[in-house]
Amino acid sequence: MAEYKRSTLIADSPSGYCPGCLHSLATRLVSDVIEELGQGDNSLNVISVGCSALNILYWGGDFLSVAHGRAPAAATGVKRTNPERLVFAYQGDGDLAAIGLAEIMSAANRGENFTVIFANNQTYGMTGGQMAPTTLIGQKTTTTVYGRDPATTGYPMKMCELISTLEAPAYVARFALNSPKGVRDARAGIKKAFQLQMQGK
Repeated sequence: MAEYKRSTLIADSPSGYCPGCLHSLATRLVSDVIEELGQGDNSLNVISVGCSALNILYWGGDFLSVAHGRAPAAATGVKRTNPERLVFAYQGDGDLAAIGLAEIMSAANRGENFTVIFANNQTYGMTGGQMAPTTLIGQKTTTTVYGRDPATTGYPMKMCELISTLEAPAYVARFALNSPKGVRDARAGIKKAFQLQMQGK
């Protein structure tokens, strides 16, 4: 029987993420895959602002904390100067799809050889539950109390579809963490993304 143990890349401390938020599960999946690939001492987590910044409290490996939305720019610099490192950015919806939209699109368009884990919960959870660029039509938030109306707030940004229109990215995928199958698929997808990076793709 397999033993389910805490990853050595996660600090032994209680989670500060909101109850029901799946950032903690996403962080666990990333750390498990990095350990499985034997990249614990070689990985670098680029952490920006927002809920993803709580990774600073839990991540046991090397990390770089950067300004809001600037994780792809920082990851570009780190990877270009340390091409042997496994570099990944962990970003939320406001960080990636709002203030960091130009950064992620530019890095993806250049085909920079790092991985981005995009945790998208369609609201700004850390600041009170406001509408995010990815908030769904009809979804209620603290700033769309009757639900998102495209007539006044536009349509949700579909980041996977948007990035997949570019020629350079090697792998773009979306996973949901709300079922055992989704968690298994997400773990396999994270592993594939890291393997492609390690292969220089």
